[in-house]
Amino acid sequence: MTQDLDRIPLNEVRDLLHIGHKLPFRVLDAQARLLLNEGHVLLNEAQFDSLVERGAWAERSQVEAERVARAAGRTPPAAPPPSLFDRWDRLLWDFDKLSRAPPRSAALGHAVTAFFAQLQALVERDADVALFLALRHDDQRFALYPLTHAMHCAVVSLLTARQLGWPASRIASVGCAALTMNWGMFDLQATMAEQDAPPTSRQMEQIRAHPAATSQMLREAGVRDADWLAAVDDHHEQAGGGGYPRGVAEVSGPAQLLRATDIFMAKISPRAKRPPMVPQLAARQLFQQQPGSPLAMSLIKAIGVHPPGSLVQLQSGEVAVVTHRPQAGRAAQVATLSNRQGQPSIDTHRRDTAPPEFAIRAAVTDGALFPRVLPERVYGLIQAD
Repeated sequence: MTQDLDRIPLNEVRDLLHIGHKLPFRVLDAQARLLLNEGHVLLNEAQFDSLVERGAWAERSQVEAERVARAAGRTPPAAPPPSLFDRWDRLLWDFDKLSRAPPRSAALGHAVTAFFAQLQALVERDADVALFLALRHDDQRFALYPLTHAMHCAVVSLLTARQLGWPASRIASVGCAALTMNWGMFDLQATMAEQDAPPTSRQMEQIRAHPAATSQMLREAGVRDADWLAAVDDHHEQAGGGGYPRGVAEVSGPAQLLRATDIFMAKISPRAKRPPMVPQLAARQLFQQQPGSPLAMSLIKAIGVHPPGSLVQLQSGEVAVVTHRPQAGRAAQVATLSNRQGQPSIDTHRRDTAPPEFAIRAAVTDGALFPRVLPERVYGLIQAD
């Protein structure tokens, strides 16, 4: 009862929330998991509706403090103009709404295809930003992990498929498969992101059943794309056997790509009880497990040896975050987060890593001193359009 009294449903504080303005308090879901931090910009009415559908609420103490401040004449600060990062955030909430649509709706397959086209357009706009957002995991909102994991897998699968030279239709198939491969266990994914114990026997049953369950749902929704369905069916199968749920030996290319991307992204994503693996180590393990595999090589080439979002130490002693992969003879571009002694600094300098003084010395394996790197800090404000 005390817990209920401390919670105020979000739809009861609508008068305190303004589209395009920063939130005056944090927003949590029905399980008290963080959805939006204080200061996050409320993007549109659709986002507010999604939050309400999730059972979102605010803490009574923070709401009452805000009402007192408003009564004293304080006005909420306006947010800056929408940026490219806001567009990605809006896409996340659009995906949240899509993932909770009626599972057997005849329009679902078309809606997923249209959504992937939007995601692909943002990757086209700036692939390095897309990778930065996929590989940086500063905002640990575990309630949204199933959504972010699916979108990030779609980004990496898209870029890897291009590296493999796949045609546009097959790229779209694997992208849609990445978005939908885990729909049969989204709730379980969110739970397990915070769980410090191994999966229970019941959870394992759900994990093993989700490829077939999701594939069946897609078929009932009218999806007829063979590559899409095969990738969802077999994204936990392993070429030569040993995977699940059927242990088949022959696995399609899209399914193999999805499996590799799924595993890679899971390794570099934090959990409540463990830190993320650095991308360089996750990529090395992928290559070691599939030596000489064109797929593994293509994934590594697609994201880069030091992909955007990863922390590196420069010869200058500075710690920096990679912002742009090497392109057309240019070395990777980075933005500094520390001084030359490796201590965090509020000053940010953009560095070209081609000069010996600023060459990348090594990947940073412990990013505890740099727990959050805002994209606006290292890229500046990139207008939405």
